[in-house]
Amino acid sequence: MTEYPTSQEGPQPATAAATPAPGGSAVPSAAGVVADDLGHGKAPVPAEATRPEIPTARRPDPGPEGVPARDTEAAHNAGHGEDPGPATAPAESVAFGDGGGGAGRHGGGAVIAGGQAGETGVARREGDRLRFVGAATRRIARGIDLDEIVLGLCRATVPTFSDAILVYLRDPLPVGDERPVGPMVLRLRRTDRLRPIDDLIDGTKAAVGFAVGLDLAGVTGASGELDFSQLPLVGPQGDLPAAELCEIRAGGALAEVLRGVRPVFGSSAAARAALPELLGAEHPLPGGQRAILAPLRGRRRVIGAAVFLRSPERPAFEQNDLLVAAQLATHTALGIDKAVLYGREASIADELQRTMLPDSLPQPTGVRLASRYLPAAETARVGGDWYDAIPLPGSRVALVVGDVMGHSMTSAAIMGQLRTTAQTLAQLDLPPAEVLHHLDEQAQRLGSDRMATCLYAVYDPVSHRITIANAGHPPPVLLHLGGLAEVLKVPSGAPIGVGGVDFEAVELDAPAGATLLLYTDGLVESRMRDVWTGIEQLRERLATTAQLTGLDHPPPLEALCDDVLDMLGPGDRDDDIALLAARFVGIAPNDVAYWSLDPEETAPGRARRFARRALARWGLEEELSDSLELLVSEVVTNAVRYAERPVTLRLLRTDVLRCEVGDDSPQLPRQRRARDTDEGGRGLFLVNRMARRWGATRLSSGKVVWFELALPGSPERR
Repeated sequence: MTEYPTSQEGPQPATAAATPAPGGSAVPSAAGVVADDLGHGKAPVPAEATRPEIPTARRPDPGPEGVPARDTEAAHNAGHGEDPGPATAPAESVAFGDGGGGAGRHGGGAVIAGGQAGETGVARREGDRLRFVGAATRRIARGIDLDEIVLGLCRATVPTFSDAILVYLRDPLPVGDERPVGPMVLRLRRTDRLRPIDDLIDGTKAAVGFAVGLDLAGVTGASGELDFSQLPLVGPQGDLPAAELCEIRAGGALAEVLRGVRPVFGSSAAARAALPELLGAEHPLPGGQRAILAPLRGRRRVIGAAVFLRSPERPAFEQNDLLVAAQLATHTALGIDKAVLYGREASIADELQRTMLPDSLPQPTGVRLASRYLPAAETARVGGDWYDAIPLPGSRVALVVGDVMGHSMTSAAIMGQLRTTAQTLAQLDLPPAEVLHHLDEQAQRLGSDRMATCLYAVYDPVSHRITIANAGHPPPVLLHLGGLAEVLKVPSGAPIGVGGVDFEAVELDAPAGATLLLYTDGLVESRMRDVWTGIEQLRERLATTAQLTGLDHPPPLEALCDDVLDMLGPGDRDDDIALLAARFVGIAPNDVAYWSLDPEETAPGRARRFARRALARWGLEEELSDSLELLVSEVVTNAVRYAERPVTLRLLRTDVLRCEVGDDSPQLPRQRRARDTDEGGRGLFLVNRMARRWGATRLSSGKVVWFELALPGSPERR
């Protein structure tokens, strides 16, 4: 008789309940077979009482009709410190338990009591099958990724249903409605087998023989001990070598079996031709109905195959076992489909999040930047938080942090659109309040329920000032060089997407050595604390960190970001977190030279003289005078040609020498190749050849053309 005890996660010993025997002595009742640790491929371990040759295993007299006797499940529960309660089946009937915990907790267990009172052998076997299928499908359904689902199939079936299993899956696995291209190839994904008996049990010869259904004659050594080397085992992939890859031939036997979808016995004509094609001609197969080939069909197509094998010493598969194999294959295939789709979605979410956030932060003049992003959870790796740093004309930089409502792909897509809009508006050099106003209009165009918070700040390293506008976002925290941390008083404003509201900007000092921390609410708000409590904890954390590193120099930016994230406790990760830290370095006043030139013919000559004086003051006249004067003359000449208002000229000495020329014409210059007969058009060609970098930026009041020259001794000096 084939038994199908349900699987369970951990090994449980078989326990026989003591039942009063006639005469007053207590002897074990008819104990059952406990299917221990089916999730780990172990064989069922019988209680000694089930062996009729053991005289102590006497069956108790059945009680009066209608009075249930204690069965092995009750005794098993009692052995685990639980109240066994009244048994639901009379003695000598089949009772299924879960090892004292319930099928929902352990995936199911089985205790089969001896006897067949009130139940025929056929009905009992069919009940066993149903219980096994229920427990096995629950075990398979618990998996969320591909490996877990395949492992669940193997652990649920070995050794309860088969002694070995081989699982083949398509390579690559198709996703959703994708139509596979090229030939169908199956790759061996996982194998599982019955483990050596001495690893599974430490019992008597009777227990071993019963566990695998063996006649122990011929496997007992001279000393009477079992010779485990003689026990038949279905080996792993190394013992019974199976083909790693199998290319399905169109019109072949294997293709026909897979097309038929239904499992077939290995002894059938179709399987006898298909199995050597799948496993390889050298792979031995058990005779008779001891192999089942079950196609794995997903929602749209066949995605693999499973082979169930039994050793010759075990009863062969029955006709109804094909139905069991079909159920297992169906649940596994649908689970694999689900896992593949989930994996694709997670991959898309990761890629989307990476593309929505900057790959690396710029390092503009006068400021140092560091950032962090943490998703809310591993299963929700995409969200609506973002940060950005955008270089602006005049060596300024825009610092942006925002949070779109929600944690879905839609939130991430809206975040990407708002981030792109903010970058475009920043390049127009609009004031911070005006940028938020346009972002609010854009959010309303995206939908009535598209809301977000955002904080936009512009730092000027020359004036050491920062202008901040806020749209419903948590206020930034400024860490001064002396260790003082303060929450900046910035008008909160309404979130982006509300519409019909004005945004107010404030201008604050940004002293050199100070650190500005911009963040999203996931850092300071959780189920364990409100937002203002979190902000105060953040302020205290920054002050403590500054004191530890010393009051005369600021803490390193990267270490500061890590230390801020360390303040999060186990229950503080309810939302994704975006963090942007800016260390203000600034540009000293003696490293800046500024002039205003009237748009007249003498302006280029005056610009050359001003530039020469600045280089002499900085000690750079000998190395850079010729190059700088030539490029300044070309750029100023082009500006004077189109300007109607005074032209500005500014030189900044940092790690490079930067020259900026501004005028009121919005038309950006474009480099072109001048013909031999052209009188002009060669200015930008010279700038492109001689400058380290150059560019042009449109402003609300005109444009700025800038270029950089490497300082003497710099490795980038041309």
